[in-house]
Amino acid sequence: MSKDNHPSGAPWRNFYGRFRGKTIRSAQQEYLDEDLADLSPGPVSWEENPDRNPLDLDALFGGKEVWLEIGFGGGEHLIHMAQTYPRIGLIGCEPYINGVAMLLGKIRKAEVENLAVHPGDARDLFDVLPAESIAKVFLNYPDPWPKKRHHRRRFVTPEHLEPLHRVMKQGAELRVATDIPDYVRQTLEQVPRHGFEWLAETPRDWREPWRDWISTRYEQKALREGRTPHYLTFRRV
Repeated sequence: MSKDNHPSGAPWRNFYGRFRGKTIRSAQQEYLDEDLADLSPGPVSWEENPDRNPLDLDALFGGKEVWLEIGFGGGEHLIHMAQTYPRIGLIGCEPYINGVAMLLGKIRKAEVENLAVHPGDARDLFDVLPAESIAKVFLNYPDPWPKKRHHRRRFVTPEHLEPLHRVMKQGAELRVATDIPDYVRQTLEQVPRHGFEWLAETPRDWREPWRDWISTRYEQKALREGRTPHYLTFRRV
């Protein structure tokens, strides 16, 4: 978004990732045109919701417990969770529109009905999620921003962790998966500073760090390239 059309009253937020990649196939464009609006969690953008009124999650999911995946990539983990836990409502947040299109195709195929999709910045979503409304959060293989000067762009910074803490319930679980050792360092340094307790548990098997884990394309890429996955679990306190 340029400064010329920046909504009045909205904070200026730099976004450093990609919104769009290679050309979207015609079928994927069809998913975006026909399905995305119906899967919206509600008015999230500043244009739609300048007063930042909270989303009505009870109306959205019929009173179900709500989980959130931040940066769902191609959506395989999000779909797996929706299928495994049909009595849970899930919100997926992903600004990369190609990934959103991939997820929409998977939703059609899986026919899951307990998903909502925000195709944008997680910080905008945090603005309108009610306080203490989210029971579990997944951050799987986030953008590593490997250069030291770019570490401030990582998700595990106060700009993201403070509002994340606000929207999570007391005792809610935060799962982080990454194959970057320095991302582990920054996660263990920053996340406990912002109201989370690290549950220093050793997985029974690195291939199944959590009982309901499904290996993602990013994990498989890390393994092919010789990097070791790390899995961290935190509790919101």
